Amino acid sequence: MPKEFVVTSPRTITFRDYEEPPLTSDQVRIQSVLSGISHGTELNLYRGTAPFYNKRFDPRYRLFLPAEQGVLYPLRLGYEMVGRVIEVGSEVSSVRAGDLVHVKAPHRETNIAQASSVLPLPEGMKPQQGIFLALSTVALYTVHDAKIKLGDLVGVFGLGTIGLLVVQMARLNGASRNFGVDRITKRRQVGKELGVDAVFDPEDGDVALWIKEATSRQGVDVAIDASGHYLALQEAIRSVQVGGTVVALGYYQGAGDALRLGEEWHHNRPQLISSMGVWGCPHRDHPLWDYSRAMRTSLDLIASGKVRTGPLLTHVLPFERAAEAYCLIDEHPEETIKVAFSYPNTTF
Repeated sequence: MPKEFVVTSPRTITFRDYEEPPLTSDQVRIQSVLSGISHGTELNLYRGTAPFYNKRFDPRYRLFLPAEQGVLYPLRLGYEMVGRVIEVGSEVSSVRAGDLVHVKAPHRETNIAQASSVLPLPEGMKPQQGIFLALSTVALYTVHDAKIKLGDLVGVFGLGTIGLLVVQMARLNGASRNFGVDRITKRRQVGKELGVDAVFDPEDGDVALWIKEATSRQGVDVAIDASGHYLALQEAIRSVQVGGTVVALGYYQGAGDALRLGEEWHHNRPQLISSMGVWGCPHRDHPLWDYSRAMRTSLDLIASGKVRTGPLLTHVLPFERAAEAYCLIDEHPEETIKVAFSYPNTTF
């Protein structure tokens, strides 16, 4: 019988058996090969710090409203899955058994999905590349929201997986110089490898002043916060020139005590944009662009090598060591950029 794990309380992973029902005519069954852990969304759910722990998002009002504490658990995690199709419904023609596919599905040994939600990987693409499709699409939305122009100066705050994808896409979109900010040495090193022109450790001094001095006191045209930390968002606001753009894509938690909106925000009039491509949020250029087109574009960028993912995958742990994997990310972020699970009886 296949196994899955669920989070039963903050920082508690529990494995259990499950049974899958027969397929309907438009579904496929997928055997998991490799799945990536989201170091933002998943970690906040794992820790119990996400707003869903004691609130619910009402899609009618698009508001978070009170809910009973603890309604979040038990909870499956995961949405970055690469697997192999092992069975198809009677009306499915878009994929066939044996195809390697990407699907937004939880970490478990098998998954059932609508055939329309499954994206076949092109021949030659490895699972290690395919697990980055969801987050590369997040990065693509961010670069689109930022409207980066040829010659723009861009600052990226947080050089985790999404930040390192963003800096590559920003360069492809015309950025003339990229500045990267992160506390973790490994991430700054990979940033330099992937084309960041200058990196900075915020422990070494005033980030925004460093950026202003590096740009003849001007500041960047676009600052992107991929960290999910309010202090980084505040520094992003401080780093842009008058009328510049700040794009926030991180999953912020709690109150924003580090924000000082009466300072640079008030005096320099930047534009603040929230970047989000799910939860019913359409692309800002819809209907010309939608999530499906963005996903296909991300697939092409990775398959062509224009966006590199190899340096981002730092750890692959067996699925049965899930508790260890989350603990590693939670307690030793300095060691990781991207952590993934491998699955029994599969090769990649």
